[in-house]
Amino acid sequence: MIQKSKPETPIEEIHRTRREISDRFSGDIVAIAEDAARRQALSNRRVWQPCISIKDVRTDIDGSKSGDENSIPSGG
Repeated sequence: MIQKSKPETPIEEIHRTRREISDRFSGDIVAIAEDAARRQALSNRRVWQPCISIKDVRTDIDGSKSGDENSIPSGG
């Protein structure tokens, strides 16, 4: 009797794909990111961009700016 293998769960598939990509680039995260950016550019697909910048989010209630240009405000 031939036993059917258990179907791969979505999480298992994600982990398998991640391992395959990592193996293809010998774990070099920079090479992985460069390849992803190259493939995205070649796809001619639009990439979502937020309508507001972090600078817009950092405006205080009274309209003044707080913190330096590279910080994210803390909640509170």
